[in-house]
Amino acid sequence: MTAPVVLSVVAGVCMMLAVLAWRRARHTTRRLEELTQSYWQLRYEVEELRLQLQGRSPEGPQRERSSRQPTGEAFVPLASLKR
Repeated sequence: MTAPVVLSVVAGVCMMLAVLAWRRARHTTRRLEELTQSYWQLRYEVEELRLQLQGRSPEGPQRERSSRQPTGEAFVPLASLKR
């Protein structure tokens, strides 16, 4: 084999590998987007369920929250702000 033929074969193999890597990257990007969307959807649902269990959701009773809140200013611990 001559040098130009070997270089052409090597270039062809490199092009095929580049196309395969590009397709794999696109697939991985799509999968990451799906997983990210699923994560945020689940996080939203967990928060909704947590609020329903505590009785603070718009559909749930509000009496617990109103009975605990005195009129005027209320103390808010800094640890609760970090969450």
